[in-house]
Amino acid sequence: MQALFGDGAAAVIVGAEPDASAERPIFEMVAASQSVIPESTHGAVGRLREDGLVFNPSFEMPALIRENIEQCMADAVGPLGLSGGWNDLFWAVHPGGRAILDSVEAGLRLEPKKLTASRHVLSEYGNMSGPTVIFVLDEIRRRREHVVGRHGLGVLLGLGPGVSVETMVLRATW
Repeated sequence: MQALFGDGAAAVIVGAEPDASAERPIFEMVAASQSVIPESTHGAVGRLREDGLVFNPSFEMPALIRENIEQCMADAVGPLGLSGGWNDLFWAVHPGGRAILDSVEAGLRLEPKKLTASRHVLSEYGNMSGPTVIFVLDEIRRRREHVVGRHGLGVLLGLGPGVSVETMVLRATW
């Protein structure tokens, strides 16, 4: 397990200025949602201890994700009219591990290139907990035209205890 984890720090600036000349956003937040995979409380348990937050995923977590991620995504992006065209979006998936990325890819039938940024960050830095997905967004920013589709919409996705699924729909603004 030690080879999976790494250390890192990241920060973002969130603005709300309606005047486009005052800010130059890279991504715009379109929508956000949270869901919990049914009957998955055993899938990932997080405990706060003296030595920090200890996260214990079960061996069942990849299967839980693979079998339920499409419904979670449909619930999250359906109100925006985006359901089903998963390969038309860019994907910033928190790379909790290779099995997690493989499960998301299989569950949504994503083209392998869709998780290239997440896999790159995992291989270069490991799972740094919270900052990892910000590293993925930065990698997408650097790859720009190779990652973002014609309408510029994408999904930032994180998974956590419960198994909870945190989703944010983003629009690339470059």
